[in-house]
Amino acid sequence: MSNTLEIKDLNVSIGDKQILNGFSLTVPKGEVHAIMGPNGTGKSTLAKAIAGHPDYEITSGEVHIDGENIMELEADERSRAGLFLAFQYPMEIPGVTIANFIRAALNARLPDDQELNAPDYYKELYAKMDMLKIDRKFTARFVNEGFSGGEKKRCEILQMAMLKPKYAVLDETDSGLDIDALKVVAEGVNAMRGPDLGALVITHYQRLLDYIIPDVVHVMYDGRIVKSGPKELAHELESKGYDWVKELAGEAAVS
Repeated sequence: MSNTLEIKDLNVSIGDKQILNGFSLTVPKGEVHAIMGPNGTGKSTLAKAIAGHPDYEITSGEVHIDGENIMELEADERSRAGLFLAFQYPMEIPGVTIANFIRAALNARLPDDQELNAPDYYKELYAKMDMLKIDRKFTARFVNEGFSGGEKKRCEILQMAMLKPKYAVLDETDSGLDIDALKVVAEGVNAMRGPDLGALVITHYQRLLDYIIPDVVHVMYDGRIVKSGPKELAHELESKGYDWVKELAGEAAVS
């Protein structure tokens, strides 16, 4: 299906343990979808598996970006195909500055005989940093080294803003953020919303969805979607708790 991130009957294992069980989901461009669910239900496994993390074995199923099956692509090739993953726990990259890291990623997307125009690159980089309230001095700092949790998450959203992916998967971006950092990160994500981006927001808590308002909310349990609905579903889940999710899973299994 064109203009969608389509996940079809995905089964994923880590070692001998199956984590995702026939997981299916379609995220059209121009929409923000949220996935909520308890710990251990496979939310982060989903994010890492579709991004190509080598520790996660996809035993069956497909993932399509705008109709192209990306399952045979390496992780960097999936990124260049238009997929972006914001990690729950962003890694430090000692010795590599933020400016050089993002510039290298952008250059990798250009034809071999082309390079970024440096003045234009820094003009856009500084504009995006200002939007995310990131001090411009951070361009010379090594990626995530010595950063607070909020600084790491802002840095990831900065990368997303510069790379302009077709589809972004945000894996618990709200983890470890205070309310001010959460608002800034949400403002950055909201600034990128539009017809050219589909976003999948993975979170435990409804509070993030007060700032990044989803078009659709999916409830996940035991490696699959058990219920989908409008944004109000997040409030219902917050009020009823995750015991309610177990009931939903039982109903879904019967149907």
